[in-house]
Amino acid sequence: MIDPEQYAELVLRCAESVPRGRVTTYGAIADAVGEVLGGGGPRQVGSVMASHGAPVPWWRVVRSDGTLPPSHQGEALARYREEGTPLKESGVRTRVDLSAAFAEPSLM
Repeated sequence: MIDPEQYAELVLRCAESVPRGRVTTYGAIADAVGEVLGGGGPRQVGSVMASHGAPVPWWRVVRSDGTLPPSHQGEALARYREEGTPLKESGVRTRVDLSAAFAEPSLM
């Protein structure tokens, strides 16, 4: 059984490891934490970020298509522009250019 506090701590450590102007995905964090604790997935990472992610750079953790939930899009876009994060304009919705901005999360 995974200790929820330990899982949350590792998720937040991964989010903090992403450099300015770069992003990672919920799935990449789930994979990194799963290698240590042996479980969890992108939805669990999302739950941790929703409950405990305010003190870390939450905007640097995105969906696998480079988007954030719509409720966070406005503030995240301002932070992406401030940090120089590569973006893609796609119709009405702007997303992060994952091919240029992806950073593998680290637990170190």
